[in-house]
Amino acid sequence: MSSRHILIVNARKVTQPVFVIGAPHSGAEAVGRALKISPGFHVTIGQHTVLQAVYAFARRPSMYSGRGEAAAAVIRDAFAQGWQVHPTSCLECTPQCRSAAGLRREEVGPCVEQRGLSRFGDASPDLTYCAEALVAAFPDAQIVQVVRDGRDTVADMLKDQIAMSWFRPSMANVDVEYPNPFYGVEDETDRLTWPDLSPAGKCALRWRGAIRLAARLRKTMLEDQLKTLRYEDMAKNPGGTATALTSFTGVTVAAPTTPDHRRPKNEPSAWRRELTLSQVADVEKVAGEELRRLGYC
Repeated sequence: MSSRHILIVNARKVTQPVFVIGAPHSGAEAVGRALKISPGFHVTIGQHTVLQAVYAFARRPSMYSGRGEAAAAVIRDAFAQGWQVHPTSCLECTPQCRSAAGLRREEVGPCVEQRGLSRFGDASPDLTYCAEALVAAFPDAQIVQVVRDGRDTVADMLKDQIAMSWFRPSMANVDVEYPNPFYGVEDETDRLTWPDLSPAGKCALRWRGAIRLAARLRKTMLEDQLKTLRYEDMAKNPGGTATALTSFTGVTVAAPTTPDHRRPKNEPSAWRRELTLSQVADVEKVAGEELRRLGYC
């Protein structure tokens, strides 16, 4: 971990920032939205400066491996800029972040009042894939990991053009950057089998990679620094999730809502409706061990 640091944003010292991590379509954004509307929190989702650092380190871990404090400084600088609050600070925010703040299309911001602001956080997409660098930058960070059935995650990823665009040959950097946490490629076997994996298999590998990254991260952090939530529990009991988040952060947190919150109890999961038998088999082949370990089989 990096040495202690002092980061000041808008005349406020950043302590115990809260970062929400999880595989794509795991439900991390739902937790980020809940934190964002909670009193005293300033939470960003997909700030441009933050995403630049996130994807640089997530897709090219060789950029920060062995660089210690220099790499941590890059991450801190990105958030120092992304967390700034001023009259037009929301102009360049992502639609997800603006929507979470309840801003109308014509509003410029800011989305948070500086008075009473005491905690900062972020729930940017793919934050999980640079979680180790993130904790090195903020040793006192609190991490909320959201876990969802990998088969449901794959079903939603397959419908997401942005998520699938990362698998294009012009984007995937598995051969030149190895191991590659972003794609879940950990060893030579993964690298050799990657080209022949189906889209469902590649999505499953990303899910598996996110699960394993968080498991390794847990071993390096204090018990009260990492909280794991299940998407399924969050969908069934938002109030209970809010209570758990409030206890974890020490700040009153709103109840997170998910698209599945109002789904009839007898309606089958997304993967049962949307994945073919072949796709389910591909997911099982890649990530069956993690599915069973998490109780999803």
